[in-house]
Amino acid sequence: MTPGRRTALISAGALLAQSAASRSGMAQTLQRLPAVVAASKSSVLAVGVFSRMQKPAFRFSGTCFAVGPDTFVTCAHVIPALDPATREMLVVAVQGPDGPRIQEVRVDATRKDADLAVLKSVASSQARSTPWPANALQISNTLPPEGTEVVIIGFPIGSSLGLYPAAHRGLVAAVVPMAMPLPTTTGMDARNVQALRNPPIEILQLDATAYPGNSGSPVIDVYSGLVTAVLSMTLVKGIRESAIGMPSGISYAVPVQYLTGLLPVR
Repeated sequence: MTPGRRTALISAGALLAQSAASRSGMAQTLQRLPAVVAASKSSVLAVGVFSRMQKPAFRFSGTCFAVGPDTFVTCAHVIPALDPATREMLVVAVQGPDGPRIQEVRVDATRKDADLAVLKSVASSQARSTPWPANALQISNTLPPEGTEVVIIGFPIGSSLGLYPAAHRGLVAAVVPMAMPLPTTTGMDARNVQALRNPPIEILQLDATAYPGNSGSPVIDVYSGLVTAVLSMTLVKGIRESAIGMPSGISYAVPVQYLTGLLPVR
């Protein structure tokens, strides 16, 4: 056998081994994914505004997920302004047999530079007569490496499809700095200058389809079942409306490490 022939055979064998390993890894993912989705879905809720003076009474704003019996994580940009004239309340909601079941919450902490917010129930779990149907998701303490397989669970296109959490599978394509718009020279103040001096916030670029309404969704590692990030943005091709008809398949999520200091110490 000539050296060239041997090299060709060895390369082909290596490719076959890699292909077999890839198929095995895909099979493990497909087996693990349904269990992770089933275990996590009840922890994903809708965020919105509730007012008995409005029709419909509940207005969807985004997605959140439970990290404790009375604590929820979402995106800062999801939090709507409330109109006291119509007695609007900030609430989290799940689908009930007779429509959305709601629970009033308040904003407990925010980190706007990372687009993160923590919500707390107004009524504690001890004060409620019936338990709230949301189990706490566990938070990862490490940044997921590129190539990690993840699942996003949230409410694509808001409540128009009903408050039934949907799952989208993808992977961490890259870890990139968050691109924040720079202020003009006349708008530079001490806070803006300090922000420019600080290390850039690193976010996850996901090869995963997301839609308006998915903001605040947990990004869950398929293998560990831990929340690694909070979905914040999706890349839009053309106008905003095209995000529904022609999703780009590229989304961005803020790692949960940036929740440090926002969540209550357990």
